[in-house]
Amino acid sequence: MPRYYPKGYALQSFNSFNHSLLTDIEMKYIIRKLKNFSMVLVCCTGTHVCAQDSLHISLPEAEKKFSQKNLALLAEKYNIDIARAAVIQARLYNNPSLALSGNLYDPKENRVFNVSNTSGQYDVAVQQLIRLAHKRNKEIALAEINTSMSEDRYYELLRTLRFSLRSNFYDLYYTQQTINGYQKQIDALQKLNSAYEDLQGKGVVTDKDAVRIKSLLYSLKSERAILQDQLIDLQSSLQVLLQNNKTWFIADAIKDETASPNLNDLNLQALVDTAFINRHDLKLAENDLRSSNTNYLLQKALAKPDITLGAEFDKRGSFVDNASFFTVAIDLPFFNRNQGNIKAAKISIDQGKTRLEQQKQEVENDVQRAYSKLLNADKILRSLDPHFQENFQRLLTAITENFEKKNISLVEFTDFCESYKNNVVQFNQLKNQRMQAIEALHFAIGKTMFNN
Repeated sequence: MPRYYPKGYALQSFNSFNHSLLTDIEMKYIIRKLKNFSMVLVCCTGTHVCAQDSLHISLPEAEKKFSQKNLALLAEKYNIDIARAAVIQARLYNNPSLALSGNLYDPKENRVFNVSNTSGQYDVAVQQLIRLAHKRNKEIALAEINTSMSEDRYYELLRTLRFSLRSNFYDLYYTQQTINGYQKQIDALQKLNSAYEDLQGKGVVTDKDAVRIKSLLYSLKSERAILQDQLIDLQSSLQVLLQNNKTWFIADAIKDETASPNLNDLNLQALVDTAFINRHDLKLAENDLRSSNTNYLLQKALAKPDITLGAEFDKRGSFVDNASFFTVAIDLPFFNRNQGNIKAAKISIDQGKTRLEQQKQEVENDVQRAYSKLLNADKILRSLDPHFQENFQRLLTAITENFEKKNISLVEFTDFCESYKNNVVQFNQLKNQRMQAIEALHFAIGKTMFNN
């Protein structure tokens, strides 16, 4: 039955390990395994793919699929068409009304529906509502503002989902890169573990030494499993954004993260001004205030009564035969002068001003926070030696050669491999942190400034 050891046990054990003397043949046997191990550590390319159909995808390709297929985005876009239809409806005039009345039964003539010109009776009336105080224009303006607000909601959703897509893509890419490093190390360490098991069976190495190798292997597998769970979650999110649940996406390489952008050209106040221009959640708050102002004017206009004009022809029911009338009707605003709606509209203006001011402060705060985080992430990444990775890889080859010459112990070699693994993980994290900070700044200002 296999034995399991806590994470970190292998490294602690190796620190107290005294290297046993091996014969040249046995040492060469181990070195063949370790050479494979070093070659694998230097080459950290490739992708771990699950059983689903896999598809390599770049960030521009992902954004194109997202804009074409994302159902949440497409559904929100329908609201713009609905709002535009409301503008068409607001532009329409009231229909005239036609009223007809006729004689149901004539007792003198003993006739039903006697509407003849000679002896019958009928009445025809036409009416048209005339709206005053420019109510129609105000309703059109309100409908147009609502259309702008629908567009703002669409673009705000686009901004949010696009940020999620790009952030998810970078998380996916760097998680895949880290898993690649773990997988390569695990494959090589499994070969080394097999070699130690063979030598353990021959009594060349002790059980303690073999267990330490196995414990390190289990530790790497455990850490890789955690990363794979994270990768599954990222894949799930990306599949929802791209509306494709049957594909395992492999994020293609992005260009050098340290090559751009040049943050020295950025100015905080200029970024805030850009956000004030481009942020659609701020535009939504501005349009909401416009809507409140327009609605207030509309409610005041509704307090003024409309006029109904009409014409009527009465065949025999009036004081003379063939009587013609001109009619005018108007409501008398004695009781209901729309006081409640006017007051509510007035309060909503004050509410809209408060919300707009709050939104401006949130936008400015978002930009300041994103700008500070980007400067911090960029400073950390640029402080690292750009040739550090290459030097580390060359040093790994030199360490392997020194181990072959018995100049260093297995403990020292293993410690160096552990340091190499940690370096790969941390370097990917720093790169991802900087790219996430760039995307957060793009999200804060509502505009893509750097093409990554």
